[in-house]
This record gives sequence, structure tokens and C-alpha cells, in this order.
Amino acid sequence: MKFIDPHLDPWQHAVGEDGPKPDPDPAPNRLLSLEQWHAVRSHWPADLPVALEFPNDADITQLAPDLAKIALVVLDFPKWTDGRAYSQAQLLRQRLKFRGAIRARGEVLVDMAQLLHRTGFDEAQLRGDQSVAVAQRQLGFFAPGFYQGDVHDGRPLFARA
Repeated sequence: MKFIDPHLDPWQHAVGEDGPKPDPDPAPNRLLSLEQWHAVRSHWPADLPVALEFPNDADITQLAPDLAKIALVVLDFPKWTDGRAYSQAQLLRQRLKFRGAIRARGEVLVDMAQLLHRTGFDEAQLRGDQSVAVAQRQLGFFAPGFYQGDVHDGRPLFARA
């Protein structure tokens, strides 16, 4: 799992309420809100990577027709106790077969690293008071594996041996 420094993030927010306007030479690595995406999706170039910020109270399956165009989905944790983004990530990976990156953002704590990885997140932007070194160490605590399956391998541990 990658831990993202918001100051070094290559994905930049698009300016404007409706997102970027049609442009013969649009800029790469744009991070759009869901509303901005709906405004530009019909004319977005197929070969230009785009990232979407997706609210945790919306139905993630609405992205299904557009997943081939999306390089990154950013899922929000408004509170560390709100786990809806875990379900969204799992649905993206298992049901919708999304192969792009999924990032956790918001109230993301070190203690969440294991479950983020198991539910399909590739990246996390930790809350400002959290340590990346501790989060990386957290990922190694269960190296032999979990008994239950996850998005990486749905089989339980006994079926993998």
C-alpha cells in the first residue's frame, strides 16, 4: 500500500464548478468531484487518466459504465468510525472488477491500514497526526495471512494451503 503525502500528490483538483471545459489539449492527472465528472464524462478523452472523488454516501455501482476511463477513485472517511468506504472499495474490486487505484482519504488512522488493504485500497492519505512508518509496520503484523478471504484471495486460509 502506498501512503500519499498531500503536498506531493500528482493528482490536482480541477478548477471550476463543472470541472474542466472541453479543451483540444486537456491537462492530465485531474482530480474531479462526482458532479464535475458527470459534467465532462461524455467528452473526456479516453486516453487521458482521470481521478474521481466519490462520496461515501453514494451508490458506487453508478461508476460501472465509466470504470475503464478512471485511473483512481478517492473514497472518503469523514469519521474513522464510518466504514462505508470499506464496502465501496470491496464492491469496486470484487463486483465491478475495477483494476485502477483506490485511495482512502479523510479520517484515516494507522489502525485502519490492515482493513484498508484487505478491502481493496491501494493508497491511503493518513490524517495529519498519523505516522506513515507506523502504518507500514502495521501492514506486516499478519504476514502469514488472515483466516478469512479478502479481495486479493477470496479463499479462507485452509483452502489456500
